[in-house]
This record gives sequence, structure tokens and C-alpha cells, in this order.
Amino acid sequence: MMDKTTWIMLTVVIIVCTTAWLLWPAGAEFKPLNVKIPETFTAEAWEGGELFRSHCQKCHGVNGSGTDRGPPLVHLIYEPSHHSDASFYRAVAQGVTQHHWPYGNMPALPDITREEVAKVIRYVRELQVANGIE
Repeated sequence: MMDKTTWIMLTVVIIVCTTAWLLWPAGAEFKPLNVKIPETFTAEAWEGGELFRSHCQKCHGVNGSGTDRGPPLVHLIYEPSHHSDASFYRAVAQGVTQHHWPYGNMPALPDITREEVAKVIRYVRELQVANGIE
């Protein structure tokens, strides 16, 4: 049984989320993030960047900055404490049902191996750190 404070907090969260969803500007022009690039990448991240450009950039934008087809990955929503590396592996292997952004579902990407996904994750994580997301 939830106490009164829990019910109030739950109600506030529902109202805020519903309001944000209703006020999202449908058809608004998308503006990609201005992503800072680290001065150097590890070898694994460098390879991951090449793979990202081949498999992910079309939707997630140059350096994970986002497009009108997919969300930015260099964003607080994708920080490791909210979306672990396991969530990236799962997204690539199984696809993702839309939940944070209004871009629709992400399909699975069967043409990229788990080892390649690890390199892409490393690339994204190094971009995140360069942009203050840890």
C-alpha cells in the first residue's frame, strides 16, 4: 500500500510526462546537438566510429548528434547509469520500441556483430565523456 506522499509524487510524474508528451512540437524542425569531439580516441573507439558511420549515423546523426529519424546518443538520457551498455547491445540485437523520443521504433540491426557493437559503444561512451556525460 502506497502512502500519501508516494501517490502525490507518482501523480506529479504522470502529469509532467503527459504534459511533455502533449506539448512536443509535432513536425518541429529538428536541430542536431553540437557534439564536441575528443582530441583522441582509443583504437577500439576509432574503429567504433567507422562502424557507427556505416550502421548508425543515418538515424542517430554525425557523432551521435541525432537527426529527425533518431535521437542523439550524446545525451543525458543515454548516460551509462540510465542506459547501460547492455541496453545498447539489446537495441541492436532486438530493436527498441519507442519510449523516450517521438521517432518511432528502432529495428534490429542483424548485420553488425556483438564485437562490432562493443566498438560502437566505446565510441559513443568516449563522445559522451568528451561532452560531460559520464
